[in-house]
Amino acid sequence: MATLVMVRHGQSQANLDNVFTGWSDSPLTAKGIAQGRQVGAELKAKGYVFTDVYTSYMKRSIITANIILDEIDQLYIPMHKTWRLNERHYGALSGLNKAAVGKKVGLETLHRWRRGYTEVPPRLKKRQHERRYDRLGVKEPLSESLQMTLQRILPYWQDHIAPRLLDNHNQLIVAHGSTLRALVKYIEQVPDDKIDQVEVPNGQPIVYHFDDRLNLIDKQIIRDGEVNGNS
Repeated sequence: MATLVMVRHGQSQANLDNVFTGWSDSPLTAKGIAQGRQVGAELKAKGYVFTDVYTSYMKRSIITANIILDEIDQLYIPMHKTWRLNERHYGALSGLNKAAVGKKVGLETLHRWRRGYTEVPPRLKKRQHERRYDRLGVKEPLSESLQMTLQRILPYWQDHIAPRLLDNHNQLIVAHGSTLRALVKYIEQVPDDKIDQVEVPNGQPIVYHFDDRLNLIDKQIIRDGEVNGNS
């Protein structure tokens, strides 16, 4: 039986300021650092041992992963960084305050943009370029729906993460709210019209157990040290 643990990074400055972040980098707050340490302490107390950890290209994800690995004494395991686990790209909303956007367009539209599956937020007029992506030949999106986000994640899941789980190696993913929501949708087969009800809070590990064919056996969420499970 293989185990997958998925963790949304600790609170970032953008989370604290209630702004859309997407592919822009935002540092962890003091609370975010503490959340990473708490996650590590919880995973260590439960004895989880991993063979690999996966992060995005965002420092809030990378630093949280390193904090967790330090707490569980597993800094030696391979860390795989991939743009495919980057947060969903919010296009022209990036950097804007969510409450201010809600007042401008209405809460219903804001909710569809944030939590819907196929809705694409307003696109950037011009594509942004950063060395971290240019060197890979990756073009930053103008905007993404959650569906588009899942489509870019799936090849990495299928080629890298799923095969290691099938080989019975426990895996750790430290990523972002939307990318993890996309994976939750895929793993749990959440219907398109129900995904808006799925939330992935900062620093609350999601634990999946799979059989030898990668069928989901059960799911647990660790909240403040307490395990809440369902099958």
